[in-house]
Amino acid sequence: MTDNRERLRRFVLNASRWSGVARMAGSHLSGLGAILMLHSVTAVPRAGLGLNDHLSVTPDFLDRAIADMKRAGFSFISLDEMVEHLATGRRCKLATITLDDAYLDNFTEALPVFESHDTPFAIFVAPGLIDGTVQAWWEVVEQLVMMRDEVALPPTVEGAPFVSSSPAEKLVAARHLCELMTARVPETMRQAVLDEMGGRQVDTSAFMSWDDIAAVSRHALGTIGAHTIHHHNLARLDEELALIEMRGSADVIADMIGIRPRHFAYPYGHAQAVGDREIRLAGEAGFVSAVTTRHGTLHPEHREHLHALPRISLNGRYQDIGHLRTMLTGFTTFANSRRRVVTL
Repeated sequence: MTDNRERLRRFVLNASRWSGVARMAGSHLSGLGAILMLHSVTAVPRAGLGLNDHLSVTPDFLDRAIADMKRAGFSFISLDEMVEHLATGRRCKLATITLDDAYLDNFTEALPVFESHDTPFAIFVAPGLIDGTVQAWWEVVEQLVMMRDEVALPPTVEGAPFVSSSPAEKLVAARHLCELMTARVPETMRQAVLDEMGGRQVDTSAFMSWDDIAAVSRHALGTIGAHTIHHHNLARLDEELALIEMRGSADVIADMIGIRPRHFAYPYGHAQAVGDREIRLAGEAGFVSAVTTRHGTLHPEHREHLHALPRISLNGRYQDIGHLRTMLTGFTTFANSRRRVVTL
């Protein structure tokens, strides 16, 4: 089903570009620009089943994307500047680059690209991923299925073992296991379940160190934002714990680098992870802005929705400049949601 959805997305992206529809719609739908969303940026992505391919782009693609947007008239600004600009409501082509989770390659491979273009960027940090309290479970699941022909669930989780041998079977098993982790295993218990399954034996991607994070915070182009403590789906937590995760992530980062984050990114950020309650809590936690993973361009109206800002994903499965150009017109925003202005 995922493959069919991706084929449909590519068809829509290509058809809207080749037909000229996206270009014509741009004057009405593009707004004043976009916040771009990335995760890992590396020339050597981890070997896997393809489950997490969307989370990684190459430095070359990032370089070409920034250069192409600049040629199209975009100016790149910081998150602080974007918030200030939204308050004015003026229309012009602006973009902000954000990266979720603080993968080490953000520092070693993406930073040189940003420096070469003099482009501001923001990295959202979940302290639990940095200190190893929690693992990148999406990678653990994929690697466990790759390593084993049978993945048994611990006694605390009901269900038969996931049995697979061929690559196709392993991909199906990994997808089912991901669904289990996101829907049936409580957020606060996920790491314990992974530990029982042998997750600590899995070599996952490296994340930035606190020294790296501090260096980014001092960099003229860099901004550090918060991303909860343990990368939990906030909608699956009670209100008190959700607020602790949000406010606490800023507290920990402030203690470690001496600068308190002003901006926040919701983990996952989709409709099942962020609703009205989470938007309200982001304001109560003291953040100036918060970004979701909802697909959308920015418009003057977003000055009234600073804690529900949409982003355009630089997706590893769509590393095509033509696709990016189409998304920046705002046509895909309208095609996806039938809305020009996306908040929740």
